[in-house]
Amino acid sequence: MTQTSLKTLYDIDFALWIEDTVNQLKSRNIENLDWDNLIEEIESLGKRDKRELESRLTTLFEHALKRCYVPLPDCYRGWEVTISRTQQDIKKQLKDSPSLRNYLQEIYLDCYQEALENMRIEYDAEFPDVCPFPQDVDSLLTGKFWETPL
Repeated sequence: MTQTSLKTLYDIDFALWIEDTVNQLKSRNIENLDWDNLIEEIESLGKRDKRELESRLTTLFEHALKRCYVPLPDCYRGWEVTISRTQQDIKKQLKDSPSLRNYLQEIYLDCYQEALENMRIEYDAEFPDVCPFPQDVDSLLTGKFWETPL
């Protein structure tokens, strides 16, 4: 296929564009690759992973805040399950992409602030302005925040 038809294919049938691009890469046919869209797609994969990590970390903080500061015992189990599942999901993501550990450290405080703002809208409880949860990644992803005094 020509470069023009590849770009058209990208716009018309993304799944077929992927299949065609993979086939060209496997056969080492780099002459007819749709380089611009291929580069764009690869860059978007990295951005997607970062957005996912941000979302999961914010969710972890939201549920940890609820579990530690919102006195609703009937909800504790559900919050604890979400915390545990989110910790596991983040660990899997970091196992697949260990370099994201550094990014997690970069976004730590921003994600806490986002979670804090969300919880202050949702609940009339006293939440700490300063993040009370461990900044050490391993502790953050294995800890049971509600079992130790903050």
